[in-house]
Amino acid sequence: MRVVVLALTLAFVGDEIVLTVPDFATGKTYVYKYEALLLSGLPEEGLARAGLKVSSKVLISAAAQNIYLLKLAEPELYEYSGIWPKAPFIPATKLTSAMAAQLSTPIKFEYANGVVGKMFAPEGISTMVLNVYRGILNVLQLNIKKTQNVYEMQEDGAQGVCKTIYAISEDEKAERIILTKTRDLNHCQEKIMKDIGLAYTEKCAECQQDSKNLRGTTAYNYILKPVANGIMLLEAAVNELIQFSPFTEMNGAAQMETKQSLVFLEIQSAPIVPIKTQYVNRGSLKYEFSTELLQTPIQLMKITNVQAQIVEVLNHLVAHNMERVHEDAPIKFFELIQLLRVAHFEDMEMVWSQYKTKPVYRQWIVDAIPAIGTPVALKFIKEKFLADDLAVAEAAQALIASVHMVTANTEAINLVEALAFNNKIVENPILREIVLLGFGTMISKYCVEIAVCPAELIKPIQALLAEAVAKGKTEDIILLLKVLGNAGHPTSLKPITKILPIHGTAAASLPMRVHAEAIMALRSIAKKEPRMIQEWALQLYMDKALHPELRMLACIVLFETRPPMGLVITLANIVTTEQNLQVASFTYSHMKSLTRSTAPIYASVAAACNIAVKMLSPSLDRLSFRFSKAIHMDIYNHPMMFGAAASAYYINDAASILPRSIVAKASAFLAGAAADVLEVGVRTEGLQEVLLKNPALIDNVDRITKMKRVIKALSQWKALPTSTPLASIYVKFFGQEIAFANIDKVLIDQAIALTTGPSVGRNAIKALLSGASFHFAKPLLVTEIRRILPTAAGIPMELSLYTAAVAAATVHVRAIATPALPENFHLAHLLKTDIQLEAEIIPSVAVNIFAVMGVNTAIFQAAVLSRAKLNSIMPAKIAARLDINEGHFKIEALPVSVPENIAAVYVETVAVARNIENLAGARITPIIPAKALQPISREILTSKIVSSAADSLSQSSEIIPQDVAVPIFIARPKAVQFEKKYCAKAVGLKGCFKIATENAAYIKNIALYKLAGKHSIALSFKAIEGDVIERLEMEVQVGPKAAEKLIKQINLSKETVDGSPVLMKLKKILVSGQRNVTSSFSSSSSRTRSSPSSSSSSSSSSSSSSSSSSHVSSKAINAAAPVRRLRSSISSSSSTSVSKSSSASSLASLFIASSSSSSSSASLSKRVLYLHKFQKNHKMQALTSQAAAVSSSRSSASSFEAIFKQKRFLGDGAAPNVAIIFRAVRADKKIMGYQVAVYLHKPTTRIQIIMAALAADNNWQCCADGVVLSKSKVTAKIAWGAECKQYQTTIAAETGLLGPSPAARVRVTWNNLPSAFKRYAKKVYDVIPASIMAGMVQGKDKNTAKQLSLTVVATSDRTIDFIWKTPTHTVYKVALSLPIALPLEEIKGLTPFDDIADNVHYLFAKAGAAECSFVKGTLTTFNNRRYKNNMPLSCYQVLAQDCTNELKFMVLLKKDHIDQNHINVKIADIDIDLYPKNTDVIVKVNGMEIPINNLPYQHPTAKIQIRPKDEGISVYAPSHGLQEVFFDKNSWAVKVVDWMRGQTCGLCGKADGEIRQEYHTPNGRLTKNAVSYAHSWVLPATSCRDSTECRMKLESVQLERQVNLHGQESQCHSVEPVLRCLPGCFPVKTTTVTVGFHCLPADSALNRPESLRSIYDNSVDLRKTTEAHLACSCTAQCA
Repeated sequence: MRVVVLALTLAFVGDEIVLTVPDFATGKTYVYKYEALLLSGLPEEGLARAGLKVSSKVLISAAAQNIYLLKLAEPELYEYSGIWPKAPFIPATKLTSAMAAQLSTPIKFEYANGVVGKMFAPEGISTMVLNVYRGILNVLQLNIKKTQNVYEMQEDGAQGVCKTIYAISEDEKAERIILTKTRDLNHCQEKIMKDIGLAYTEKCAECQQDSKNLRGTTAYNYILKPVANGIMLLEAAVNELIQFSPFTEMNGAAQMETKQSLVFLEIQSAPIVPIKTQYVNRGSLKYEFSTELLQTPIQLMKITNVQAQIVEVLNHLVAHNMERVHEDAPIKFFELIQLLRVAHFEDMEMVWSQYKTKPVYRQWIVDAIPAIGTPVALKFIKEKFLADDLAVAEAAQALIASVHMVTANTEAINLVEALAFNNKIVENPILREIVLLGFGTMISKYCVEIAVCPAELIKPIQALLAEAVAKGKTEDIILLLKVLGNAGHPTSLKPITKILPIHGTAAASLPMRVHAEAIMALRSIAKKEPRMIQEWALQLYMDKALHPELRMLACIVLFETRPPMGLVITLANIVTTEQNLQVASFTYSHMKSLTRSTAPIYASVAAACNIAVKMLSPSLDRLSFRFSKAIHMDIYNHPMMFGAAASAYYINDAASILPRSIVAKASAFLAGAAADVLEVGVRTEGLQEVLLKNPALIDNVDRITKMKRVIKALSQWKALPTSTPLASIYVKFFGQEIAFANIDKVLIDQAIALTTGPSVGRNAIKALLSGASFHFAKPLLVTEIRRILPTAAGIPMELSLYTAAVAAATVHVRAIATPALPENFHLAHLLKTDIQLEAEIIPSVAVNIFAVMGVNTAIFQAAVLSRAKLNSIMPAKIAARLDINEGHFKIEALPVSVPENIAAVYVETVAVARNIENLAGARITPIIPAKALQPISREILTSKIVSSAADSLSQSSEIIPQDVAVPIFIARPKAVQFEKKYCAKAVGLKGCFKIATENAAYIKNIALYKLAGKHSIALSFKAIEGDVIERLEMEVQVGPKAAEKLIKQINLSKETVDGSPVLMKLKKILVSGQRNVTSSFSSSSSRTRSSPSSSSSSSSSSSSSSSSSSHVSSKAINAAAPVRRLRSSISSSSSTSVSKSSSASSLASLFIASSSSSSSSASLSKRVLYLHKFQKNHKMQALTSQAAAVSSSRSSASSFEAIFKQKRFLGDGAAPNVAIIFRAVRADKKIMGYQVAVYLHKPTTRIQIIMAALAADNNWQCCADGVVLSKSKVTAKIAWGAECKQYQTTIAAETGLLGPSPAARVRVTWNNLPSAFKRYAKKVYDVIPASIMAGMVQGKDKNTAKQLSLTVVATSDRTIDFIWKTPTHTVYKVALSLPIALPLEEIKGLTPFDDIADNVHYLFAKAGAAECSFVKGTLTTFNNRRYKNNMPLSCYQVLAQDCTNELKFMVLLKKDHIDQNHINVKIADIDIDLYPKNTDVIVKVNGMEIPINNLPYQHPTAKIQIRPKDEGISVYAPSHGLQEVFFDKNSWAVKVVDWMRGQTCGLCGKADGEIRQEYHTPNGRLTKNAVSYAHSWVLPATSCRDSTECRMKLESVQLERQVNLHGQESQCHSVEPVLRCLPGCFPVKTTTVTVGFHCLPADSALNRPESLRSIYDNSVDLRKTTEAHLACSCTAQCA
């Protein structure tokens, strides 16, 4: 018989085993013992775990063909929360009883060929119980192949369709079949998993290549027995392990372990009887989510009356968070959210109607509604707003929060869509913007959850966009593009690309900011369709006809797609031939910054960029910050798997100071995911211009007509496009734009008028006088990140992170005015009023953070939970008094009651097990057992900070053990308990910082185990016993009453000698020993002997250092490389100098390289030697002034000493001008604090500040003396310590010359300094990044001892050099470029305007002005491009003009018959002519000559001024865009303000920094020849009898001979105009010019004159040289 059975069940074909499927015979009931165990926690024994166990008998019997019944008998549930494995499982008796009815109800299921099909159960069976059944049926899922014993497949199961491996073997002796099945939960075609709060994150596959954060696998072991009709399942054991770690796996992982056991017991003959009810289809084997989606794992609540419970929680929140936040407020807020989630809409309506009239309750409800996270929240907000129950501000706040918190589904999307098209929303621009942006956000979140996103969702927005484009509504187009950008739907690509300028004239006519928004909207689509977006972005980038800003935005989009190597190299190849420096600079800097990326997500791009930048010219790296830049920085810790990245895009288009737009973005990487956390973008298009140009500059008809008449003569002149002055700002949060705003001049004016209006200030002051109290409480669900996935047992596990915060502030303010203010008071009344103000502020915050891993359902929870609590409260109470009329101000900090800790953080990890039927019996176990906590040591440390500032400065703070417990030393490698307390005392308070930790690092010293346990940090302040401080005061008195406020009398007049010069010299000799004294030291000591006091001695040494420094030879720079770098920087600096005269050169001209030989070595060492010493302006002024004739032989420092000696203490005979008192008012009336007295002595321009400790037994003082010796020098002496004698420094700041260049120097000299100063100075030096020092030349020099010196040399108005000297080192920084021009002349008092505001405006404009100049026949353009201007005789050329339609100014230039230049400036309503006559420069305004003696000339209405400058005349009109026009006999210069960059044209160029595209003709054509370019800007004559004596015109010339072009004889005509004499005139002076020609077939009809009128618009076929006329002579018969 045995052979027969085996023959029926097994057929051996070679070595293969042939199996049938498990069989449950009809008429029999198979009884199994079933157990399911779930445990979560750390894997090691001896730590706490939380778990759940299900134990039951399982009965299976056949009901029909392929239909079976399954029933649980005697089910029991157990909870576990304790130290594994010793703690016992605790029966959940009440829970078992409550669930017994459902668990004992039989269900039906399909089962054929070992595969579980549909499930049938009564409606009353909950989804959660059905999932438990699914866990049992999942064991029966067996896909047995009859012909293979090892195979792999994607198998369906309760957790999805996952990769499964089968292995089958036979135990012939036992007559058993052993089947092993393993499922890899990380490789699933379809995985059952629900993510909440992760819609905005992007999976970082590169971050998890080596280590995954979440891994899972399930192993099934079956023992099968052959039977007559197939095989019978005897035993099944399931072991599943799911592990999670926010770090790499080597840093530890928490795990969820699931074990199932199904053991055959017996076969019963009694069948299972189904209950008498209808069985309905309840799905398949796949797990179904139920109430766990709404259940937070951090708490479990039994809800009986949801309305009453909501009211109870609301009452608690309101009552306990009035003055300050209760520490349990966040958890109570969680409870409120949980109750609202399970409440019906009608319940919410009832609660709202009860409390909507109570503002405090109302605010809590409005803040909690969005956190519900279901469409109910949107429905509630919609209905309440439409019913006028919600104000606009409340609705805006609630809608912004809701669209980000509500889970996206079709119902939520339909609700937002209905809101977007509601008339009430449409009529409110703010709400319309919020709802539309939220509509795009909802679609984006919904599409993340599904594989294919329906295109119908986004069609309403696409239709609105098409309508807005058709009607030309720019603002609507921009808004709808932002909505499409938020949605990121791939079908939006087509409507977006229709708006891009690459699709013809219709799109090109739209404003550029529309194009910019369209390009930026592609970024969200790029995350889903990177290849498609790469093609479009590259096409935009390559289109050189586009505006540079659009091309740079395309570059941003391209790199956000993380392009492959080939695409990056293609981009680099384009840059090699790029003419636009803005685009080239932006792309190069973007690539260069990405090469430094360490984040795995950018690894492939970084590698590609590393190769690409090597193909590009390094000169692009040296472009100034006026050129566009892209900066990317990131940091990533691979073991911890977290990091951050920051990107900034600085986009400019005209090399102006204020960029066109700035975009800054911050990203984060955590646990294998990446997210763009925050992005802010600002556009400043035209804002700088509208703020700085003359507001009175309107369209003057005469001016416009006059200028247009002039430029009409230019060949094919085209105005530059004008932009509407506008700024805008947008904010993106997690990649979704939540708000944006447009800012223009009207909005700015309205805001200024609103804030500066008299009623605003008056109402605020009235409110203060009547007393005001404010209370603010704001709860916020900051994060709710959840991942829910089923276990093999059908019970859900959850990984989640929750953060809730509640902030509150209470403010009480009251003011008293004496005398009382009238009803309609003005500012003048406040100046005569004594105002007293009292304010009490109590800000507080409570934050709770929960991290959970374990089982979470609506009826039971078993999880490991880590909770972090932050509580902080910082109350303050102040009283202030202000009497402007008396010059008195006083502020007091009054005592307030504070809690034990003003800030505390507590973190604890526990294992929690609880069920809904026995909440009081919840079991919570700390993850580390108490017996494992054996401390190594415990220390309490304190530092005593003395109240005297003298002691605090003279001696370092010490940390003194105050109470050290007896340490217990245990021989083990790791500590599990650590506790320290640091305390400090000051002004009657004792502040302590306490830190304690208990962790599991004794098991494994890795990150996760260090976090597990208990941690606390606390900061506390409390009054010192017996040292009671009643209040802290600061009092200021200005004016004659200042002396009355001084508490301690100071007398510095008494001369005291703390060391004679002779003893000081002997000390130096003794210390120096056998050393030779240098000449500089001799000079210093000789000067010292002439000084009778120590104070004068120090000053003398200070002065002598200046003379001795010229004799100190700088030591050789050791390496040759730094010298070469110095020389290269010298040469580059001198070659790029923009100084007017050759004398203004780089600092490098002050050095020479010389060789010196050594007797010990034949090698040469290079040294850098000074050629010039610092020439003091102060000394030169003293020599040239008559008042200083007697003291001319003395040094500047001795002048300071002379002033100091005349009156050592200004308080003798004079009252202080200002008195300031800082003091603590003690209960014992002892004086504690400081006083500051400020004395002014106007005859000597001297200020003296004396600070002294108020305590009678404290003689610490700080004395500061400052004297303005001249306009070029300021000297100060600071002494402090006991009676100002312990430490002393002298600081001197002066201006002068270093060689020919202006310079400024600051020197600090000292005789003694606290050791702490030196220690901290060394620390600062050590932390200076090497990259900063890399560009400096350093040398070890022996400089003046005890002196620091910093010299700044202005080698030009845009380059400076630094010389930094310490006693042992000298550091040089040569040719440092400045972003703005230094107003070197203006700071000398040469500003052309008398009004202070005008001066500031002028200096600001001057700093960024672009300059064009002409010296010795060479013209230097605004972009610093030089060329020879072969000027035609007597013809005006456009030198520079406003090239927009506004025509704010125009500057013309011509050369007369004796080669003298004439300048004509057209601005506002005047014409200004400047020309030389004999030795003078003549000025004419509107034809009327203005004598030089009558200058400066001021325009009667506009801010235009004409005044002499050097040997010429300057015209100033910065508010009109023209900074300055300078003219003298030999040269001229034109400067335009920064906001005019890119808007000018003429001989001086566009001032846009594009030196590669300098030569633009009036029609916009880019020519390569300077002569042709200059001639194109000539204003031709219309007749040879013209009064201007110009006898030339611009015309297209024909090439003298035909050329063979492309195999065809062709006639060529110039497409660039050539200067020729008028008809009837002949040339007397010519030059050659190379121009472009367009060629046509010789026999073509297009060669006729009438067809050549538009020749200038044609392309260039070849370039040839032709003749241009410069001077003409005409016959008497000329036309």
